[in-house]
Amino acid sequence: MEIMVIYLGIVNLVGFGMMGIDKKRAIRGAWRISEASLFMAALVGGALGCTLGMHIFHHKTRHWYFRFGMPAIFMVQILLGILLLRFIL
Repeated sequence: MEIMVIYLGIVNLVGFGMMGIDKKRAIRGAWRISEASLFMAALVGGALGCTLGMHIFHHKTRHWYFRFGMPAIFMVQILLGILLLRFIL
């Protein structure tokens, strides 16, 4: 259980950081992080970090698939977590 909490903490920090880095690169016109990579970070457990980063950095908020997709992924992860906890406990 502790390992899962540590994993989720790290992957959410990475997702948050990826959003911030991509925003800075967008402003500078530099090489960008692909949208697929941002979604992959969310899918492996970092949806909360990506969603928070998206709103804090005001990044990708005009894209409907980010605006609705990231929170939807997070909701599914919450539901899966609840189901998993019910079977463990």
